[in-house]
Amino acid sequence: MHLRGLSAKGTRRRIWAASLAAGTVAAGLLSAPAAGALPAPDPSLTTMSIKSPPGGANVRVLIFYGSAAAGDESPVVNAGIEAIEKIGLSGPANERFRVEATDDASVFTDERRLGRFNAIVFLTGGGDVLDPDQEAGLEAYMEAGGGFVGIHDAARAEPYSDWFTGLVGARPAAGGPANVQRATVEVGDRRHPATKDLPVQWKRPDKWLNWQKNPSGEVHTVARVRESTYQPGTGANGWDHPVSWCRDYDGGRSFYTGMGGTVSSYDETDFRAHLRGALLWTTRLAQADCKATITGNYKAERLTQPNQPGQNDQIGEPHGMVTAPDGRVFYIGRGGADSSQPVITDWNNPDIGKGKGQVHVYDPGTGKVTLAGELTVFGNKGGGDELTKVEEGLLGIELDPKFAENGWVYLHYTPHSEINRETHMAERRVSRFTFDQTSGKLDPGSEKVLLKWPVQIHSCCHAGGGMAWDSKGNLYIATGDNNSSGFSGGYSGNNPEPNFKGVSFADARRTAGNTNNLNGKILRIHPEPDGTYTIPEGNLFTGKETAEGGGKTRGEIYVMGVRNPARISVDKSTDTLYAGWVGPDAGAPSPTWGPAKYDTFAVITKASNRGWPYCMGNKQPYRDRNLPDPSKPLGWYDCDHPKNESPNNDGLVNLPPVTGNNIWYSPQGGGPDFPRDANGIPSYKAEEATYRLPWLKGGGQAAMNGPVYRYDAQSTSATKWPAYWDGKWFVGDFYDADQPRNAVLMDPKTQGDGGLPVHSESLKKIVPVGSDGIKNLMDWRFGPDGALYVLDYGRGFFTSDSKSALWRVTYTGGGPTPAAGQLARRTE
Repeated sequence: MHLRGLSAKGTRRRIWAASLAAGTVAAGLLSAPAAGALPAPDPSLTTMSIKSPPGGANVRVLIFYGSAAAGDESPVVNAGIEAIEKIGLSGPANERFRVEATDDASVFTDERRLGRFNAIVFLTGGGDVLDPDQEAGLEAYMEAGGGFVGIHDAARAEPYSDWFTGLVGARPAAGGPANVQRATVEVGDRRHPATKDLPVQWKRPDKWLNWQKNPSGEVHTVARVRESTYQPGTGANGWDHPVSWCRDYDGGRSFYTGMGGTVSSYDETDFRAHLRGALLWTTRLAQADCKATITGNYKAERLTQPNQPGQNDQIGEPHGMVTAPDGRVFYIGRGGADSSQPVITDWNNPDIGKGKGQVHVYDPGTGKVTLAGELTVFGNKGGGDELTKVEEGLLGIELDPKFAENGWVYLHYTPHSEINRETHMAERRVSRFTFDQTSGKLDPGSEKVLLKWPVQIHSCCHAGGGMAWDSKGNLYIATGDNNSSGFSGGYSGNNPEPNFKGVSFADARRTAGNTNNLNGKILRIHPEPDGTYTIPEGNLFTGKETAEGGGKTRGEIYVMGVRNPARISVDKSTDTLYAGWVGPDAGAPSPTWGPAKYDTFAVITKASNRGWPYCMGNKQPYRDRNLPDPSKPLGWYDCDHPKNESPNNDGLVNLPPVTGNNIWYSPQGGGPDFPRDANGIPSYKAEEATYRLPWLKGGGQAAMNGPVYRYDAQSTSATKWPAYWDGKWFVGDFYDADQPRNAVLMDPKTQGDGGLPVHSESLKKIVPVGSDGIKNLMDWRFGPDGALYVLDYGRGFFTSDSKSALWRVTYTGGGPTPAAGQLARRTE
C-alpha cells in the first residue's frame, strides 16, 4: 500500500492493513486460495503487499448509517436497510449475501470484525462521521481490496477528507433542488451489472444532486441525469450530469449513486436492480469494467512525422482512410500540395487545378510510411471565393472485402485528364485499382472504371467522397451536391438563376433534389469481379421510373437529399448506414427563408430522402425561391410531399417524402426546434427556439461521421478499446471548440425514423483536442487491433502542413476487476 507519511494516523493504517490481511487468512475467510497466514507486520516498513482482499466465501455486506446529525433516524435509512437485506436474500443462490447494519463507527477500528465484510455501504446522512483512526481503518480496508457503495447523502460524509472525496468521486454543490422531481436518467453503460438491465432512458422521481466538480473522466460514469427533464436549480452541471459512477480506488472498488434520496426509491424494482449490480461488483461476486471512460486510461500518439520540405513523403492533404485486415492504414491526400507549390487558377492554362491525389500506407509493424501511389487529379485550385477554390480531387478510399486475396483498392476521384476547360465540367469516377502486396505500390495501369458521372467545376463546392461496405458486398458512395454555398444567403441552395454555359451551380434541386442525378446522394452498388457493378434490391429507385414530363431516375441512388457527406460508415453487424453532412452557411434562422445552418448526422436503415435542399433537421422546411425573381420568397416546401419544380430538374417532379434526421446542430445549439403553425410551419424565431440536443453546439461547423465500435472478445490486442463502447456511434466535427466529438447511443426502435439519441458522452478528453492534439478531425476509424485511428487535416486549407497527421488512440486500462482469481466463490 502507499502511505502518506509517518503520522500517527498513517502508522495506524499500516499496522491495521497488515493485520487485517493476516487475520482474515487465519480465519479462513478469504475467497482466493491461500497457503497460510502472513507474517506479523514490521511497523517500520513504509509499504506492505496485501495479497488477499477482505471478506470471503460467506459473502457479507456491512451497512453503515451513522450520521453527524442529531435526531431521529431517517426513514430513508430504514428503507435502504430493508431493501438491501431483501436484495441479499433474493436472486440466484450464488449471488446472495448476508447483511449487517450499524451506526457504530467503531467497527472501522475493529480489524477482525471489519475484515469479515466483502463490501461496505454508506447509507449515511452525511457530516463528519468518522474520527481519524476510523477513517484510517476504512482506508486500510480499501487498500486491502475491499468494496464500497455510497448512496445519495454519502457524498456529504467526511467533508474535510480529500481521500473520502476520491472514494465517493464528487461532492454536492450548494443550492441544488431540495424537492423530489421526476427526471430521465440516461443509462450509458450497457455492460456493468448495476446498469445492464435498466432502461436506457430511465424515468423516475428522486432528489437530484448537483456537483461541485464534474467527476466524468476521473471516474467511470455509468448513468447521467438529463437536466432538461427537471429543474436542476443553481449549480446545475449541464448536459453532462453524472448520477452514478464507479472506479477502482486505492486497491479496492468504489461505486456511488446520487439516487436513493427518497423512501420510495427502495421500492422500485429498477433501483433495487441498480443496487444489486453495484453490490455484486463491490463484493467480488461479479466482474465489471470501471476504467473504460477514465481519461488517463487512453493514449493518443502521432504516427506520422511532418513532411520533408517540398515533399508529401508522409502525408498528403488528408481526406480519408481505411484499415487493412493486417493492420496497415491506407490514407489519401485530396490533391492540395505543399504550400510552397504553385496553385494554377487560370482557365486558359492547361494545368489549371492540377494536383496529386496520393495514397500513403502506414505499417504498424515497422512504424514506417510509404507512398503507394499518386493520381493526377483536378483538385489543386486552392482557396479564394466560390469561383476560385475547389473541393474536387481524390475523395475516398476503400479496400475490397477480399483485399488480402486480390489486393483491390477502390478510389473515388476526379481525374484531371477529363476536365473540359471550355464548359468547366469534369468527370467524377469510382475506379478499382490493384495494390501489389510485394512492392507495396498501386498499379496505375490496373484501373477499372466502375462508375462515372459529370460534375460542374466552375464554382465550388461540396464533393463529398466517403465510401463504405456492408456485409453483403455492397459499396456505398457519398457524393456532395456539387453546388455553390453562395447566392442563397446561406439558406436553401435553391437559386435557379446562376449558371455557366447552361449548367446551374447554385440550385441543388439540379443535383441533391433530382432523382436523375448522382450528386448529393449516397449511392449503393454491388461491384462485380470483372470491374462492372450491379444494382442491389432495395435502393430508392429502380432506374426505370418515368413519370410526369418524362422524368427519370437512377437506380444507383440509395439516399437522396444530402448536401456534403464527407464521411459515411456501415455497421456490418446490422448493415445500418451512418452518415453526416455539412449544412449551409446561415448563422441564424429566418422567419422568411427557414432554418439556419444545420450540420446533420443520420442513422439510415432503408432507402430514403433526407430533405436537402427542401427540408433539414426534423423536417423543417425551407421557402421556395423560384423564378421570376429568386430574391422574393414563394411558398414553403412540403416535407411530406416534396416537389422538384426547378427549371434545372430533369428527374421526377414528385419526390419521396422526407425522413427526419437524428442529429442536427446550429451555431446556437443542438437540435433547434420551433413552435409550428396550423400548417406545420415552424416560426423560426430565435427567441422561441428550444434545443433538443443540449450537448451540441456549433459555430464553424463541418460534420465528420465516425464508426460504430464493435468489441471483439476474441482479439488478443492489448490496446483495443473496451467492451463498454460496443454499439456506440462516434460523431464528430472538423473543428474542436464547441462542436461535437461524442459517442452516442441510439434507440433501434426509433433511429430509422429520425429518433433522437438516447445518450451521449464527450470524447474530447480521450481524442485530444487543441493545436497540439487532433484539432481538425478529418476521418476516424477503428482498426482490426481495436485502436482508433484518426486523421488530423492540419491548420490550413487546400494543403498539407506540419500538423497534418495520422494518429492512433489506444486503451491502456486493462481488463475488468476484480481479477478472476479474486472473485468471491461461495461455499455455503
